[in-house]
Amino acid sequence: MPGPRGRVSSWRVAVLASALVMALPVLAACGPGTSASEKDGGRIQVVATTTQVADFARNVGGKRVQVTQLLKPNVDPHDFEAAPADIQAISAADLIVKNGLGLEAWLDDTIEAAGFDGTTVDTSNGVAVREAAEEEEEEHGEEHGHGEDDPHIWHNPANAKIMARNIANGLAEVDAEHEKDYRANLKKYSAELDELDADIKKQIASIPKEQRKLVTNHDAFGYYLDHYGIRFVGSIIPSQDSSAELSGKRLDDLVDKIKAEQVPAVFSESSLSPKTARTIGDRAGVKVVAGEDSLYGDTLGPRSSDGGTYIAMMEHNTETIVGGLGG
Repeated sequence: MPGPRGRVSSWRVAVLASALVMALPVLAACGPGTSASEKDGGRIQVVATTTQVADFARNVGGKRVQVTQLLKPNVDPHDFEAAPADIQAISAADLIVKNGLGLEAWLDDTIEAAGFDGTTVDTSNGVAVREAAEEEEEEHGEEHGHGEDDPHIWHNPANAKIMARNIANGLAEVDAEHEKDYRANLKKYSAELDELDADIKKQIASIPKEQRKLVTNHDAFGYYLDHYGIRFVGSIIPSQDSSAELSGKRLDDLVDKIKAEQVPAVFSESSLSPKTARTIGDRAGVKVVAGEDSLYGDTLGPRSSDGGTYIAMMEHNTETIVGGLGG
């Protein structure tokens, strides 16, 4: 587990357990021997942690599943705390789906408090994982961020295909009768992700090579940058964890680097305040992409937004990056 943020204190476990006790009368309403899925027209009850894996689960599960999403749109996953309703949902689940790689540092204690002992899908299984930037490890060690591995795996559509496949495998395990349905949904969704990937590559190719440089709020886009050939210049928060502390000297250094590298723009993120990004952009003399054009880094947006689904989020991010970098 990563540092202090990766541990839930004993008092929190007690609070979660107490919340579960409060929820037991509701759970008991299902009746003895009756599963949650049987009470909901036979649909498999899936609890998905992040907005991304919840969207994957909906696409792969289709009409056969009911997905409860723990993290709300534009809520930073690093700051999440489980509520009694979340514990109740986990208690009644047939399947839990998580991102993995330490992103949900709070999940193990929450599952324990809920008494869930069923199947959990770690969607990161099989993904080629990036290591954290060396400067982050040297300066912060494991006190900030997620440790050695970068958990933002979904920013590469090829990884999203692996994550979706892991979910299909988990659904087939708990609902073997409808495995063919899940495999068919997976095949369709994988084809959509391939189409998305090809389109992004075409758009990135329109950016002059010398302008393919990115500065963001925090280091969440490594998989995207590696996959599409964009160079990471720096981040306002020097960590993959958006809760890491800012350093005045590092901000000064970043302004100097933006000027020296002639970076065209600084990009803010939807789940983080754009205030510091605007300050840095002003000092460096470059435009700042914020507001409705902010990138979706750690979370998808509301269903009605440009980042309402994974594919919509990737399209929005790409169009924003291409426009900001002069493509």
